[in-house]
Amino acid sequence: MEEDLNPDPIERFRQWLRLAEESEPNDPNAAALATTTADGHPSVRMVLVKRVDARGFGFFTNSESQKGIQLAENPRAGLCFHWKTLRRQVRVEGSVTEIDSHEVDTYFHSRSRNSQISAAVSAQSRPLQSREQLVGEVKRFAEEHTGEIPRPERWRGYCVSADQIEFWMSGQDRLHDRVIFTRSGAGWTWTKLYP
Repeated sequence: MEEDLNPDPIERFRQWLRLAEESEPNDPNAAALATTTADGHPSVRMVLVKRVDARGFGFFTNSESQKGIQLAENPRAGLCFHWKTLRRQVRVEGSVTEIDSHEVDTYFHSRSRNSQISAAVSAQSRPLQSREQLVGEVKRFAEEHTGEIPRPERWRGYCVSADQIEFWMSGQDRLHDRVIFTRSGAGWTWTKLYP
């Protein structure tokens, strides 16, 4: 990994993501999202990161889900992207803020109608009696909403503003390349790490 490839870790990430979009068969923007409760109990699950720019790494979800509740209690998170075919991964850690509601509306309405309905109906992370119950609720909601689907207030966007971004690339004989970028004022500093 050449350190002079790009001194901006966000742009470096975007370069790696473009490579992954060419090589990964499914969801190259998928990342493991780690959150914790206020007293430190961790949870991790996969999310699709839909936006990466200078503001950070953005994803959308139900604020009443387990991850939404934990982000309200402790607004810090970690992301881990792993691209098996490229033998690369990127770890991101930082504070979390909510994305502006206008941007959330725009993204929500860019999704397929059925995805919007599913998001509107789902009481994410809550107990469900049966699949049939869910299918019935989706059918009733679709029949009652023949026009535009209103975005539920609980469906929000979150942005991980990175404090640290680590790039890892597999090396022969487990001599992997690791570089960590740490936010420093308005810029970044980097250092190599032992594998």
